[in-house]
This record gives sequence, structure tokens and C-alpha cells, in this order.
Amino acid sequence: MSSSTKKSNVQLYTDQTPNGVKISIALEELGLPYEVHSMNISTNKQKEDWFLKINPNGRIPAITDTMTVDGKEETIRIFESASILLYLIENYDPEYKLSYPRGSKEQYEVVNWLMFQNAQHGPMQGQANHFYRYAPEKIQYGINRYINETRRVYKVLDDHLRSSSSSYLVGNKCTIADCSTIGWVNAAAWAGVDIDEFPTLKQWKERMNERPAVAKGNDVPHPSPLKGMMGDEKKLDEYAKKASAWIMKGMKDDEKK
Repeated sequence: MSSSTKKSNVQLYTDQTPNGVKISIALEELGLPYEVHSMNISTNKQKEDWFLKINPNGRIPAITDTMTVDGKEETIRIFESASILLYLIENYDPEYKLSYPRGSKEQYEVVNWLMFQNAQHGPMQGQANHFYRYAPEKIQYGINRYINETRRVYKVLDDHLRSSSSSYLVGNKCTIADCSTIGWVNAAAWAGVDIDEFPTLKQWKERMNERPAVAKGNDVPHPSPLKGMMGDEKKLDEYAKKASAWIMKGMKDDEKK
């Protein structure tokens, strides 16, 4: 654990996505000062050379911070959301607001659910989003496979929360595992998943969204354009068509490289 006196110089590069809000939610929960750099991914700002020096993969979120090396202050980059969350608790959570003591059973469990979200939940729901909302051709196999895989993941979360009798994913406090998960669960309907199928997970979702830091972090760098659209399929379809256009353009641009 780094010293609790470490000064935050976190620069957050993000957009309004389920991955992006993971970091702003965690920063708000920790009460850390940070500067937001809004990245409009629909313009492929994240593929520009200056940003590729921060994240070579050209994706958000990413952060920079400073650290002292041999008496000199140097800028470091941290990319991939799980890596960022682990960095934040390692350096800025001496009171274990979003974690548990290192080496404890509870902290290993936090990492389990953090990695589950990043390796299973996010990728499956992301593909469900693509085939259900964005793909120019409606491929029913792809739609069915990824929506059903997302529902399977939601059942894992629902079963876990019900059997553990905990208010949160690990114990009775919010951790980085919860911060990593809430943005995606909030977007369930966008992926064609009915959250009402998973009542315990729905209760967790409502509990998380009642937290002031989660509410604030959810609106970074700006409120989601999907707010108010859920349940109105006409508006959702119109929004999806606009998003599909820049996603398809980005895919074609990547093919040329």
C-alpha cells in the first residue's frame, strides 16, 4: 500500500460508456480530485497519435498520474479499466473505502469479481450491443448467442448476490468490483436484456444508483444520451443507427491500417 499522503494528479480520459464510468465512479467514491478530458469516441479522438501514447490500444478509459522515481516526479500512464481500478486502490485507498486489506480473503474475492466483469461480463454484453443494435446486417445467430451469454452472466451475478446475502458483490460495502459492474448493468436494456429477470441484481443496481458518488460518476463526462430513452424503441433505434454509422466507419478505417 502506498502512503496515504500521495497527492493525486489524476488526468482521466473518458467518454460516456459503461467502461468509462467505472473510473469516474471509483474516483468519486474515493473522494479524489481529478481532471476530466472528454473523449468523443464517435470522432475517433481516441485513435489520434497523442492519445495512443497514453493507451496504445486506442480505447478509453485511461489515466495519467505522477509518481516519484529517484527523487524526480514522472508521469505514468495506466490503461485498461481493471488496471486503473487496481492502481487507484493501491495508491489512494489506505482506509479501504473500495477494497479490503491486501492478502485478505475478501480482497481476493474482490479481484475475482473484478476480473469476471472484465473478462466475461463486459465482452459478452459488448457483443450483444453490437449484434443487437449496431450491426448493419441482423444476424440472428449472433444476436441470440450474445444476448443469451449476457443473460447467463447476469444469472451468475444474481445467484451470487442472492446466495451471499450481502448488499454488494463482496461483503456489505461497495468495492471496485461494484464500480466496474454498475455501468454495464445500467445498460442492460440496450443489450436486449430485461433486468426484471434478475430481481436480486436489480435490487443491487438500485442500491448502487442511490449512492451519491455513483450518481455523480455516472454523469462523467456528461449524462448518458440514453437516459430517458429506455422503453422507447423508436428513439433507441434512431440513436443506434447514428452510432452504427461511426462504428462502421471506424471498423473500415482500422482495416486500412
